[in-house]
Amino acid sequence: MPEVNAVGGNDRLRQRSEELTNPEGGADNVRERWGDATRRLYEEHGIGSRVGFGSRPAVLVIDMSVAFNDPAYRVGADQTPAVNAITTLLREARARSVPVLFFTTAYEAGGLDGGMFVRKIPALLDLRVGDPAVEIDPRLAPAPGEPVITKKFSSAFFQTHLPSLLLALGVDTLVLTGCSTSGCIRATAVDAVSHGYRVIVPFECVSDRAEGPHYASLFDIDSKYGDVLSLAEVLTHLGTLAAAPRTGSEATR
Repeated sequence: MPEVNAVGGNDRLRQRSEELTNPEGGADNVRERWGDATRRLYEEHGIGSRVGFGSRPAVLVIDMSVAFNDPAYRVGADQTPAVNAITTLLREARARSVPVLFFTTAYEAGGLDGGMFVRKIPALLDLRVGDPAVEIDPRLAPAPGEPVITKKFSSAFFQTHLPSLLLALGVDTLVLTGCSTSGCIRATAVDAVSHGYRVIVPFECVSDRAEGPHYASLFDIDSKYGDVLSLAEVLTHLGTLAAAPRTGSEATR
């Protein structure tokens, strides 16, 4: 009989992921975390070219709710670095009239509206419609006119009115921020490129509960679905856009 490995499949997957992730690779270059051989393989096979920015970006802030930012909740973690980075990004986006759209995840009692997703991740059942826990983290409070869209599944596109909203706004580029990198960010990136949008992910503006899935997903997004850039690079691009017109009260100052 073949030798039976006492370590379960999920455990082996986690172990191998940790082995492959090079902790010495710089966070500002996600490809380096998988070494030169992997980078050359992708380059030689034409995988991982740059898509760049279009002419009309929008910023999506995904699942940065109270619960996701508080370790006291089962879904939560301390994501302060990402919150601070997103705050910086939002300041520049608003100054340049770049649309900002927020997303939160919430379910009715019992979680029937979460389908199989909440069966796979029962912790999501803590996110109840109407509970303060599903409100956007006050540190990232939406400005007047910035919508907060409730979703039920990973992608911000799935069964939401995001596609029609982006069409009405004339958007061609999505700057994805929030959490988690391996879940809702990655799923949204896949759907975004499938809908024909350029995808930009400022790596300081996304977060995950564990480093391995975080960097694996950034590598995956950067190789197949969009561009993973530094926040500084994204801010530099936004700085090339026309500044938002000042209101009447601002103009008299």
